[in-house]
Amino acid sequence: MVVFPVVLDSCVLYPMYLRDTLLRAAEAGLYQVRWTEEILDGTFRNLVGNGRISPEKAQRLYHTMNKAFPEALIEMTDDLLPCLDNHEGDRHVLAAALVGKAEVIVTDNLRHFPKKSLDKFNVTAQSADEFLVSLLDLSGDKILSIIAKQVEDLTKPQMEIDELLDLLKKYVPKFVSAYRSMLL
Repeated sequence: MVVFPVVLDSCVLYPMYLRDTLLRAAEAGLYQVRWTEEILDGTFRNLVGNGRISPEKAQRLYHTMNKAFPEALIEMTDDLLPCLDNHEGDRHVLAAALVGKAEVIVTDNLRHFPKKSLDKFNVTAQSADEFLVSLLDLSGDKILSIIAKQVEDLTKPQMEIDELLDLLKKYVPKFVSAYRSMLL
């Protein structure tokens, strides 16, 4: 299987269990994760600002993610931004895709990435739901193992697969449905 680079937007890195699933899929070699300082800053600023984690925990998670995926961090410049015509607040994400040679941006903010703005660069934007369903279609057995291992590794709190799937369903309902149908 060809492993392709994918930019993960801050909105899909924000939810803890979704972030864990996406990063485990990258760790398993299903794709190469890409992000920028600005994407990570947005993720952790919102996690801390919304009281989800402490600033200290955010800093540890930041370092853990970059240590686990040293190739993920893309060095950026603002030079590309004036050339882009997607939503101004997310031009840095499209620029990251171009610099990181990613053809896919995983975001749940699809309206900021209109097709006409992406087509000229051969980039597509997919929701986390659509992306995980695609990975499930391509590598079902690996995804089944990833979710099983994710559940096994959860200790605070411990969960069963159905409990994790119920939490993921809020963000990736089609993936959860497809995953459950594979278990039958």
